Amino acid sequence: MESFHNSKIWVLLIFMAIIELGQGFYLPGSYPHKYGIGDYLNVKVNSLTSIDTEMPFSYYSLPFCLPKEGVKDSAENLGELLMGDRIENSPYRFKMYTNETEIYLCQTKPLSSEEFNLLKKRIDEMYQVNVILDNLPAIRYTQKEGFMLRWTGYPVGVKVQEGYYIFNHLKFKVLVHKYEETDMARVMGTGEAAEVIPIGNSKSDIPGYMVVGFEVVPCSFQHSPNPRLNMYDKYPTSIKCDPGTVAMLIKENEPIAFTYEVSFEERDIKWPSRWDAYLKMEGAKVHWFSILNSLMVITFLAGIVLVIFLRTVRRDLTRYEELDKEAQAQMNEELSGWKLVVGDVFRAPSNPSLLCVMVGDGVQILGMAVVTILFAALGFMSPASRGTLITGMLFFYLVLGIAAGYVAVRLWRTIYVGDNKGWVSVSWKVACFFPGLSFLIFTTLNFLLWGSHSTGAIPFSLFVILILLWFCISVPLTLIGGYYGAKAPHIEFPVRTNQIPREIPPQKYPSWLLVLGAGTLPFGTLFIELFFIMSSIWMGRVYYVFGFLFVVLVLLVVVCAEVSLVLTYMHLCVEDYKWWWKSFFASGSVAIYIFLYSVNYLIFDLKSLSGPVSATLYLGYSLFMVLAIMLATGTVGFLSSFWFVHYLFSSVKLD
Repeated sequence: MESFHNSKIWVLLIFMAIIELGQGFYLPGSYPHKYGIGDYLNVKVNSLTSIDTEMPFSYYSLPFCLPKEGVKDSAENLGELLMGDRIENSPYRFKMYTNETEIYLCQTKPLSSEEFNLLKKRIDEMYQVNVILDNLPAIRYTQKEGFMLRWTGYPVGVKVQEGYYIFNHLKFKVLVHKYEETDMARVMGTGEAAEVIPIGNSKSDIPGYMVVGFEVVPCSFQHSPNPRLNMYDKYPTSIKCDPGTVAMLIKENEPIAFTYEVSFEERDIKWPSRWDAYLKMEGAKVHWFSILNSLMVITFLAGIVLVIFLRTVRRDLTRYEELDKEAQAQMNEELSGWKLVVGDVFRAPSNPSLLCVMVGDGVQILGMAVVTILFAALGFMSPASRGTLITGMLFFYLVLGIAAGYVAVRLWRTIYVGDNKGWVSVSWKVACFFPGLSFLIFTTLNFLLWGSHSTGAIPFSLFVILILLWFCISVPLTLIGGYYGAKAPHIEFPVRTNQIPREIPPQKYPSWLLVLGAGTLPFGTLFIELFFIMSSIWMGRVYYVFGFLFVVLVLLVVVCAEVSLVLTYMHLCVEDYKWWWKSFFASGSVAIYIFLYSVNYLIFDLKSLSGPVSATLYLGYSLFMVLAIMLATGTVGFLSSFWFVHYLFSSVKLD
């Protein structure tokens, strides 16, 4: 009887879950917030941003109105701080579904010379004010040549002829949708059974609304000085908000008054679709067809290369295996190509420790990229969850330190034929190589941001937290991975290595030239997608097609493996057995082309980027990006070539 009651409970719970899923899929941490009529809505402000300088500054670094309760930080996670977001409370306050006009905010003190010059500088540098309501950034619509343009935020002000005008009156429009609660029964569980209690008149019957849109129209309005007004008082005269005209000219030793108005409009926008306005792309179909066309062409070419390559090797091996022993002995005397380097193909490379470290770090970075993009494609790191992408990347990178240590130490033992000596040193180098270079780059850039008083600068306390995460989580996990790598059996080479190295015959062309040129094919798989990613980072656009990015990543891995295999085979055919580093850089050289593309993007797409500090920041972050890409793609190329060489020489027995 008890099992029957338990089964009833489970059936009822499953039925309720199905009904809930049918109403709409909400991701963890992103459930809709219900507001009753008259409930207060608090607007938050983010850092001031500009595509002209790429350096964010605090909203309250300019002479704006302060909230009554004082400025409070609202950052929610580590990713927001690393991205330079400084989300703080603001004096703007609304009442749900209550239209209000001519609301007086404050009047600043007379502008000092420093404040006046700073305002002019921020207007010249095209800084945008970013306001947020219910996690939605304010969106601004403008018309240009018959097209409707969308912007997030609004400009601090505008320069007309020789005068500087500030936008001191904001016209907000809040789009709302009636809260729809599922008509479900409540389950009250007792020790014996479950009882279904229908929902009667409860608090949920009170009409409520969800915020599904947030728009702003900035205006410049000349206010009359009125020091007797308090915050949120009704402004005594009518304010006409005309975005096409400007009136509030900023002057030294004169105050600025700020006002706002708000209206609510009910729209048929479902809560899960409220981000659609931010994710729309002009000419999206053209971009999609262009990307898909590139992917199909590259996949087709890579498939042809792979088929030809495998058929060539397979025919070579089959022909050798069909010979009898006498013919094989005679053939061994007349060997040519890759069969001649059988005694040297597994000779230890130069700087084996560095190779193991770079491969280990590459595994860690590649694993982090795959897992992060997969989670983002499933919706767990959507643009609505600000900062979670960076936080997730950091978390996965730390955890995957165990994989980096394992791969690096096992490769180290394989190169030295099972010798465990030095595995601790290799593990420490893996834990410190890429993070150390990253800290060096970011510390240098951070000094530039600190000197500019930008919110993009990582605070000292956050620096301490990152170092603690590095040495208290990443390093121990890497050492644990190294320990298991030292315990795991090493990969045995199928052939013996001669004591005396074979002389490599002179080549018709430098082998490294071919290695560097090999990066063009992997670059061709991602350069279109790279444009969208760069636009997202530097132009303030929202990047959201993570599902497609995951497909591009998989295709990139396949092409890197194929390119490295082909080049390794070509080098072995001309009796060049030094394939270890060349296989790594055959695919890793894609980073060179990405860096050149970054320079091209700086010159032709970021024309407005001004000042040596901004250019240095851009190049510094680009250098960090290409370093990570080089390690990840190089690791793919090396591991695929290692597998191929091992397979090739274990398929045929040569003395």
